[in-house]
Amino acid sequence: MITNEQGEKLRGWFAGRLPDDLFEELTEVTVDREEITVIGRIPAPRPAGDATATEREAALESRVQQFRDRTREDRMAVAREAEHRFGRKVSWGVECGGRRTLFTHVAAPVMTRLRQPERQVLDTLIAGGVARSRSDALAWCVRLVQRHTDDWLAELRESLEHVQRVRAQGPDSEPDPAPHADEE
Repeated sequence: MITNEQGEKLRGWFAGRLPDDLFEELTEVTVDREEITVIGRIPAPRPAGDATATEREAALESRVQQFRDRTREDRMAVAREAEHRFGRKVSWGVECGGRRTLFTHVAAPVMTRLRQPERQVLDTLIAGGVARSRSDALAWCVRLVQRHTDDWLAELRESLEHVQRVRAQGPDSEPDPAPHADEE
C-alpha cells in the first residue's frame, strides 16, 4: 500500500520530470504494486462549427493518436527512468475533449484480468488484513459489492496511514537521546 505522502512524492517526481510541453496539465498519477498510470490533458481539436458528431469523434481520435505518436520517445524515456526508480511499469493516457484514452496499461492476473483501479481496491484489503491474497480480497468484494465501498475504503486507507506513522515511532526508530540518571 502506498501512503498519501508517497503518492505525492511520486506525482511530484513526474511533474518535475515530464517535459514542460508534453501535457497542458498533468491531471492524474495513480499507483499500485505493479503500475504507475500517468494521465495528462492535451488540447482538443477545433473542428468547424458545423462539423457532425462523426467528424468531431474522428478529430478527437486523430488528435490522441497524433499525440501518442509524436511523444512516444519522450514518454518512453521517462517511463524507463521511472520503472528503474520505482520498480513498476508506467502506463500512459490522455484527456482530450472530455474523453479519457489509455494507451497502455497493465492487466495483472488474479482470477480474472483486472485494471489498476480494481487492483488498488484488492491491495488495500490485503494491507488492512481483511484478506490474505488478491483472490480472497476479490471474493470478499463480490460479497459486499456497492456496500459503503468508497467511505469504508477511504477510512481504511486513513487507518493504514496512521498505523504506518505509529510504526515509524516504534522501538526500531531512532531513539531520542535520553539523559542518564547521573546527568541530572
